[in-house]
Amino acid sequence: MRASPHRTLVVGVVPGQPDAVVIQAAALAAQLDARLVCATVDRGRYVVEERPDGSIRSAPVDPDLPEADLPDVRLPELALPELPLPEADVAGTPGRAAGADRVDPDLESRLGRLLDPTGIAWETRALAGDPAHALARLADTLDAAMIVVGTHTGGLRGSLRELFTGSVAAHLAHRQHRPVVIIPLAPVGFDAALPWDSGS
Repeated sequence: MRASPHRTLVVGVVPGQPDAVVIQAAALAAQLDARLVCATVDRGRYVVEERPDGSIRSAPVDPDLPEADLPDVRLPELALPELPLPEADVAGTPGRAAGADRVDPDLESRLGRLLDPTGIAWETRALAGDPAHALARLADTLDAAMIVVGTHTGGLRGSLRELFTGSVAAHLAHRQHRPVVIIPLAPVGFDAALPWDSGS
């Protein structure tokens, strides 16, 4: 992997989304000689701590959900010697503070398969809360050049409906100052009728 460039692009990633979003974001990053920060947002969690590098520590919104990421509690009668953690657990993803929330390993592996061959510098962030707000805050923290997101609904009609009825892209376009690039996931051809054409 190359040395990290000065520019940063933030791309919103969702488990199960088509690879086109990340591939197009990587192409933009390569053209701009920028690093790519792939951010996934869990709506079911809230931010407990935000670190200067944009990484976070979060907790579930529902207090009845099991919490796998709680710190270890050491009782006096169980005082065990501290064992060194493997290097990867201490350092985490490059650019992310140790102890920060981690992206799902399957998603991170998929991102690696897509991005490692491109040669661009990339890393991940796990975020929490409202996706538009979380992506905007991360972009501010990292002074990102732009935010890249994909559409959720296939087809132009779905994309337009999503844009005008509260999508993450619409919220980002109206609530922060950075450029937002929207990757359509199922565009229609020029011969197809558009929603505003007569007879639609």
